[in-house]
Amino acid sequence: MSLVSIAWLGQMGLRIRMGRTTILVDYFASNCPGRTTNAPVPAGEVKDIDGFVGTHDHLDHIDRGAWRIWASNCPKARFVFPSIHRQSILGDGIPEEQLLPIDAGQCVQIGDITIHAIPAAHEFLSPDGEGRYPCLQYIIEGSGKRIYHAGDTLRYEGMLPLLQAFGPIDAALLPINGRDGARYRRDCIGNMTFQEAVDLAGELRAGLVIPGHWDMFADNPGNPRAFADYLDAKYGVTVACRIPVLMEEIAL
Repeated sequence: MSLVSIAWLGQMGLRIRMGRTTILVDYFASNCPGRTTNAPVPAGEVKDIDGFVGTHDHLDHIDRGAWRIWASNCPKARFVFPSIHRQSILGDGIPEEQLLPIDAGQCVQIGDITIHAIPAAHEFLSPDGEGRYPCLQYIIEGSGKRIYHAGDTLRYEGMLPLLQAFGPIDAALLPINGRDGARYRRDCIGNMTFQEAVDLAGELRAGLVIPGHWDMFADNPGNPRAFADYLDAKYGVTVACRIPVLMEEIAL
């Protein structure tokens, strides 16, 4: 069995196993109005996880109700999130010794896994007065592999060189749901279009690219087949694409 594997958990949720360490990134396990797909593993059944990682403080990325359950069920687990949210996460009752807040340009370690942070623009970068970003993207390294989790972001000037500085990417999960005026007017801020995500994938030359953020809410959809078709048309065999299936284990 590979030392490194990933499994898609819906939306931008990802389970990553590297060596002896398992983390969940942006796993949304709670029920909520408008949700069209069920969580593949109910929050109360999540066990034996070493780290829970959130890219930003939206329910489908930092699931606060589930985080409280996981802090109890996995008392040795660490919680990684943008440091700007530290006080509110503490206010949820998660013990301080379990917290690993992070800022852009920093990295943290959980077992065999190292997590690096860069800014995300969802739809804006929006740093506070201390230069802390509310939304982050992560480069996750371990066992000789490197995974890029884009969180929710647009592509912004200077982002590609930040990513390329880490070296070759073995797998990338990119949001493809895009953005428009109707969503913005109801405070549903956006991400890359599938075309923008294709160009980022093509320029990164990731070993495997997975489209995300398309399945969970009818009023904020994406089209993974359009993403895959455009990627094939524009970059061909140079970039592999996989439309994910829930909980399917992908060895890297």
